[in-house]
Amino acid sequence: MADAREKEELYALDISGVEWLSAPGASEDEERVEIAYLPDGAVAMRSSADPETVLRYTEAEWRAFVLGARDGEFDLK
Repeated sequence: MADAREKEELYALDISGVEWLSAPGASEDEERVEIAYLPDGAVAMRSSADPETVLRYTEAEWRAFVLGARDGEFDLK
């Protein structure tokens, strides 16, 4: 898990110029999840419906999330 200093540095990073990506086929007028790749393998994530609220993940946190999603940990029951 990320230490406090690593997270503090991640949230201090200026991301105003990042390129936000969404799933292929998503239209600009529909709500969607967007991600941006940050330095050192970190990732930022936001909802297009609330673009001011941005979550940031270290490389290790993002890897754990992606592997969990691939393994079905977030599947709806």
